[in-house]
Amino acid sequence: MQLELLNEQGQASSKVDAPDTVFARDYNEALIHQIVVAYQANARQGTRAQKDRQMVKHSTKKPWKQKGTGRARAGMTSSPLWRGGGRTFPNSPDENFSHKVNKKMYRAGMAAIFSQLAREGRLAVVDSIKVDQPKTKLLAAKLKAMNLDHVMVIADEVDENLFLASRNLANVLVVEPRYADPLSLVFYKKVLVTKGAIDKLKEMFA
Repeated sequence: MQLELLNEQGQASSKVDAPDTVFARDYNEALIHQIVVAYQANARQGTRAQKDRQMVKHSTKKPWKQKGTGRARAGMTSSPLWRGGGRTFPNSPDENFSHKVNKKMYRAGMAAIFSQLAREGRLAVVDSIKVDQPKTKLLAAKLKAMNLDHVMVIADEVDENLFLASRNLANVLVVEPRYADPLSLVFYKKVLVTKGAIDKLKEMFA
């Protein structure tokens, strides 16, 4: 598989060889959907909580007598049938939302995403991407010159200057290969990979 190598003006200057095991896999929509959903589910903290009929503030007094009123029987105002009563099956803060994905499935899904990005022309390669100072405007100017505004950059090494320069840019994400996630790969319009990161991606997902 050959990928476009972009110069500093964002033009394709040549081609770069990339491993077929990562960048030329078949498209598997079901598997990609599964790992994206699992990634989102595993990010949930499960901090929401609701009260059952034991926890709500209520009186234990019977609202009215059992017989003779013509109304339905009622024992406590904490009943789930009542307004302000407890929930029948409340959400608990320790609820587990995690999805299990096998390592082999995850690697295959990530490789399928990279392959589809390459087929759609949303994946490109650069020699390297660095800034001399930790200033946002330097990285913004570099990306603007390459005509990139909604991009995920996967660099083989993210130094402090690059990290600080990128963190305040909207719609720009700069990460190392080990932090590349399926949701970001699908979300960003363009994915930029450095030459050094290709070898690391091969080790991880081939």
